[in-house]
Amino acid sequence: MSEIFADLIIEHAAQLLTLNTSKNRPVLRPVKEDLGIIEDGFVAIDDTGCIVATGKTGDINISLKPGGRRISARGRVVMPGFVDPHSHIVFGGSRIEEIKMRLSGKTYLEIQEAGGGINFTVSATRRASEEELLNRAGQVISFMLKHGTTTLETKSGYGLNKEVEIKMLHIINELNKKHHMDIVSTFLGAHLVPKEFLNNRNEYIRLLIEEMMPAAGEVAEFCDVFCEKGAFSVEEARKILLAGKSCRLLPRIHAEQLSCIGGAELAGEIKALSADHLEYISREGICSMAANGVVAVLLPGATFFMNLDRYAPARTMIEEGVPVALATDYNAGSCWTCSMQMIMSLACIKMKMTPEEAIVASTVNAACALNRDSLAGTLEKEKHGDVIICDVPDYSLLPFYFGANHVVTVIKKGKVVFE
Repeated sequence: MSEIFADLIIEHAAQLLTLNTSKNRPVLRPVKEDLGIIEDGFVAIDDTGCIVATGKTGDINISLKPGGRRISARGRVVMPGFVDPHSHIVFGGSRIEEIKMRLSGKTYLEIQEAGGGINFTVSATRRASEEELLNRAGQVISFMLKHGTTTLETKSGYGLNKEVEIKMLHIINELNKKHHMDIVSTFLGAHLVPKEFLNNRNEYIRLLIEEMMPAAGEVAEFCDVFCEKGAFSVEEARKILLAGKSCRLLPRIHAEQLSCIGGAELAGEIKALSADHLEYISREGICSMAANGVVAVLLPGATFFMNLDRYAPARTMIEEGVPVALATDYNAGSCWTCSMQMIMSLACIKMKMTPEEAIVASTVNAACALNRDSLAGTLEKEKHGDVIICDVPDYSLLPFYFGANHVVTVIKKGKVVFE
């Protein structure tokens, strides 16, 4: 048996969840076998930050390099760091007053019409300094990291002009350099038509396509559109997302959150990486996404925080072969959780997902939604050593001890960044 050297060894895990199986990715209709469980398991990581071996503790000859570290995970679950594929963490201002409006019975659209919602945050973000936006987003990242998130997608969309949208994207890239987390950037200039263009929306769409997107294509990876009544129509979203493709921006879409207008069908048509929200998705939309391999990124935290009754039909989507991922949707006004663990709890309790489905949706499938499945979402040789240790003896407990942080150690690319 050849000897393997490592800089970090996590061993004696009650359950090591590798998520490494022979199934294609993303994983459809996840079951227990898709978790790749190794009892009394270990994972070893070298100085490049990549995994060099996994297995049952003692079965493989692993030696620590000088100065290396060995961590016992006895009685605990070890698994990949969470991948959060949908958030909006860069913004200015506070929408705390909207909670009172919501509690009094005001709807999302009524709050927006009263001067709240996205437009309120746009005004505050335009006024905010780069330092203020960086510091505030950095605090959110720190909370997310402590709750086990090691890869995060986040969007622009609170500038709605070229100057501030591009500034937001540069801030996202700066956050990626400064923090112990991989942060993926998405251009969301098509979040809403800003107030100054309400009577000339075609001109704003022209600005998006001809001026903002070419600049965004230099600093962002994805393009997103809020396809919804009061935001952008299916026809407008198609035009914007196809223009994004020509600027090397991969398409994603906010779809069917508050009504069903055909956004999910559009996601299938243009082969978007993901369609997100989907509370009002139609049977046709489900079929289109399944046929074209579009990942459904479900956001039960937003439904819960907005006190809405209709959650995305996760069970139907899974049964029909749509790959399902989960995300926090942390944003300025409609969801303030940093915890993927809480999202898994809501997914199981409110959307009837199993713990196995929720874990797959928060790791490997979420990585697929970000085109990161070659780097994150599973624990296997040569992938990033993004690992969390959870203080529970069995993975099935994770969603049901809700509201608590079970993560006691976070490792990012082989470095312990929280414990």
